[in-house]
Amino acid sequence: MKAADLFDLARRNLRESLLRNALTTLGIAVGIASLVAMLSLGIGLQKMANRRLTRSGLFDTVLVSSRAEFRGFNRGLHPQATETRVLDENVRQEIAKLPKVVEVFPDIRFPTELGYGDKPNLAVIAGLPLSAAQNEALEGMHGRFFSGPQAAEAILLADFAKELNPEPAALIGQEITMNYPERQVLANSATPAGFSVVQRQRALRVVGIIEHEPYSGFRGMAHAGVFIPMPLAESLNVLQPGDLRGLAAAPDSSRRTFNSLVVRVASPNDVEAVETFVKQQGFGVFSLLDATRNLRRFFAVIDLFLGIFGSLALAVASLGIMNTLVMAILERRREIGIMKALGASDGDVKRLFFAEAAAMGILGGMFGVWLGWLLGRIINFGTRIYLQHQQLPSEDVWLVPWWLVAGAIAFAVAVTLVSGLYPAARAARLDPVQALRYE
Repeated sequence: MKAADLFDLARRNLRESLLRNALTTLGIAVGIASLVAMLSLGIGLQKMANRRLTRSGLFDTVLVSSRAEFRGFNRGLHPQATETRVLDENVRQEIAKLPKVVEVFPDIRFPTELGYGDKPNLAVIAGLPLSAAQNEALEGMHGRFFSGPQAAEAILLADFAKELNPEPAALIGQEITMNYPERQVLANSATPAGFSVVQRQRALRVVGIIEHEPYSGFRGMAHAGVFIPMPLAESLNVLQPGDLRGLAAAPDSSRRTFNSLVVRVASPNDVEAVETFVKQQGFGVFSLLDATRNLRRFFAVIDLFLGIFGSLALAVASLGIMNTLVMAILERRREIGIMKALGASDGDVKRLFFAEAAAMGILGGMFGVWLGWLLGRIINFGTRIYLQHQQLPSEDVWLVPWWLVAGAIAFAVAVTLVSGLYPAARAARLDPVQALRYE
């Protein structure tokens, strides 16, 4: 039997029992819609989590510290690194030249007395790189980001801003005074070691208020309440808590050392290579790489269970297909008998029923994908409204990639073909003599 004749005969048979076949196809569509909707929800949630975590700057960041900083955390050190190097500008430049490294900046933070109004306030000030403008913590910021790398401007954490003024927004545009200890190298040429500490003041203008700390997953900035541009923080030459320890490791006081360095890479996949290099140099590293692996494992399990539950409706629909085709055999015994009497083989009869099942699978799959897409749009619309009422940024929690559309339709066809195996085999086994006698 020619393929054109086969599909024409299948189309005619499907049209004769239009209501029953339409309901069966609708059952397939509902099953595919539930499968697409659930898997799309899992994919959307995973994309949203990855997007948020990427913007948080935590999962593509490595914290590099000296051995002294990592005492008790030997897992962060390479077993072959026997000598302790000094974490200085040379090391910073070496790490910055590594492939996939976006930037390397020191973790500068220091306690200070901050003057506002008629009373002093204790605060911790941290340098904030200009790349942090894209950090998730700055979403919904009141005010603006720094106008330049050397701008004498400050961004305050909301909790600290409330200590200065019960109405934090009123602080934007106001001036605060920062008192800090400046580290000055001794001018005595007889010895290169040593430095003096000079008390300095610097006026800062408040330009923004944020709710959460950038890079809060790392200890360097977790407790800071005031943030200034990183280039400005470096130029101030503020005395750091580890400067005395650094002086012991590097007697040359003109050679500035760092307590720790923050390394940003292009992708979380590049973190491991940077960690390996840093450990080999004798430094300790800390990153949230293990957390990303656990997160991917979690979403893989979620997607699996969502797919299983979504497939249950499709399994019920497959029983409907089987029932429809079995009923078609009973109604079309004489037709099958005539076909076999005219020379149709058992394979032709099987292919006819497979063609009818595949047609229902294709139509049901396409309609189901459309239903799932429509359901997802409704979910996204409702989610946006809910988040807006909660005064939160809008998010799309549902996403349908192209491979899911193609996979869902192919899966629908596969299920319908499997469901048609028994009816097709039963139809092919009919005795044409007995079929022609059937009334």
